[in-house]
Parts: sequence; structure tokens; C-alpha cells
Amino acid sequence: MGPTRSDTKQLTESRYPVLRMTSGPITLMGRWNNVAEALFSLNEGGSFCAQYNPENTIVETYTLLDGVAEIEHNGEYRIMEIGETIDASQYDKVITFYGTTNAEILMKMDADFYEHLFYETQLLQYEMDAVAHVDGYTYHHCDRIRQYAIEVWKRMDQPKCKLKLLRWGSYFHDIGKLSIPLEILNKPGKLTREEWDIMKSHSSIGANIMRAHPVQWLKDAAFIVEQHHERYDGTGYPRGLKGDEISLEASIVSVVDAFDAMTTERVYKEAISIEEAIAELKRGKGTQFHPKVVEHFIKVITEGKKQAI
Repeated sequence: MGPTRSDTKQLTESRYPVLRMTSGPITLMGRWNNVAEALFSLNEGGSFCAQYNPENTIVETYTLLDGVAEIEHNGEYRIMEIGETIDASQYDKVITFYGTTNAEILMKMDADFYEHLFYETQLLQYEMDAVAHVDGYTYHHCDRIRQYAIEVWKRMDQPKCKLKLLRWGSYFHDIGKLSIPLEILNKPGKLTREEWDIMKSHSSIGANIMRAHPVQWLKDAAFIVEQHHERYDGTGYPRGLKGDEISLEASIVSVVDAFDAMTTERVYKEAISIEEAIAELKRGKGTQFHPKVVEHFIKVITEGKKQAI
């Protein structure tokens, strides 16, 4: 019997730097001829996106070494073959990889760019780990919001160059809740006015955390965190922004955040069905939610599209 995935994980983590992502670990294997090679051990049900930008890297390829993976580009899905290499430079839109089973994917990119990105992303592990430690629900909720948000962004055919900001702004949209007392965050009953004021502060606190971060592109995503509780009719918080004053990125997070909150059970409420949640989103079009975002998200849900990273 050959080595298991667990054996490989222990060997690689002892010899190479590893980035722990929610969809699976990425192991930086090294560089050869100025090209970095990294192994993405994609979990079953996990996914990640590739958006080629020649200003960052000339080389960007993904080779399936083991397992079953599906790719999506421009709404078309297909299964990858073992040994098949996807050259991202040949695709004009975002490519999404889905783990149908556990899958091993070899990634190659220009070394200077990828190594810098890898180690910057490692800095975010502290925040990711902190969210998981304080509140397991928030950790998984944030990952689902990122997954939903990317699917809506792709469906709305928005610029792939902005996907990175949406990815991390949506993932860390609730990072300000690290400063909210757990007795308020998980209170089973109705919040008092004072407690609600404290809870509402999490969007501003989260934006300030992002703006103080050493990674520049995380700073640039702070506006998503700050605006994700604004309402289309101008009655949201913290600034009372209205309509197109609210960024599209934050409008997307607002819709998918509400949907996930409605369809998951918490200590203070029961989950409602997907059908009931969709009805609530429709009722909130033009008041709480951006109408076009609601329309596109409902298509994502009802057409059964997979979630992206």
C-alpha cells in the first residue's frame, strides 16, 4: 500500500512552507528556472479561482496530478483529465476549479510574484485562525459568504482583476466581530438597544482592522467590510449610504450574508428553508438589497451552481 494523503501531508509540512486554506493546503515546493511550483491539495467539495493577469505573471498553469476535479469557465463545466494542464493565459475570464474528490493540483507561476503572494497570504492565517478560535460559526459563515460572492461576481460578468478584493473582503466581512463580546454575539434572546449598538460597531471596527493590516491588498478591501450592512434605501449602517453609493462588492456581500444567516441555525433562531429565504430576498429588493444582485444570486441558487472559493 502506497503513502496516504495524510502521510504526504506530514512529509510536506515538515519540509516545505504550507498555506492552510479552507479548500485545502497549498505547499510551496520551490522554484526552478524562476518558476515557482506549489501543490494544492484540493479537498473534496473545495474550490479555488484563477484569474490570469500578465502584469503579475507570464506563466500560470494548473496540472491535475491525482483525483477528480472539474473546471468552470464562462458558464461551461467539464472534468479535467489526469495529467491535463490548464494554461490560465489562454482563458479570458475567471477559471474555477472544483474538487469532485480530493485532488492534487500542481500550480506553476513566475517565482517572484507567487512567492510574494504566498507569504503575504500566510500573514492572513493569523486573522483566519483568530476567527476560527473565537467563533466557529463565524469562520464557516465567512467562507460560505466568500464562495457565494464569487459566484455572483462571475455571473454578473464583473472584471476579474477585482476578484481578489471581493474574495478577501467577503471572507473577512465579519472580522470586526472579534471585538464583540461573546455573550452579545451568541445571545439567545433579543439584544438590548445598547447591545445592538455594540453589535453594529463590528463593520466599522472590521474596516479599521483591515486598514491597519500590513498587506496592502487587504487594506484595499476594507470598504467592503465597512459597507456590507448598508441598505439600498439608505437606512443601513454605519454611514447610511444609498443605492449606487454602496459598492457593488458590498452589495453582493449584503445579499449573500443575509441569505446564509437566514438558512443556517443559530442559538437565537432556527433556520428557514431556501425557498423562504429567496422570498425574503425578493421582498427586500430595492429597500434592503440591490435589485440586480438579488436577481443574479437567486439564479446562482436556483440553477444549482457550485460554490467557488
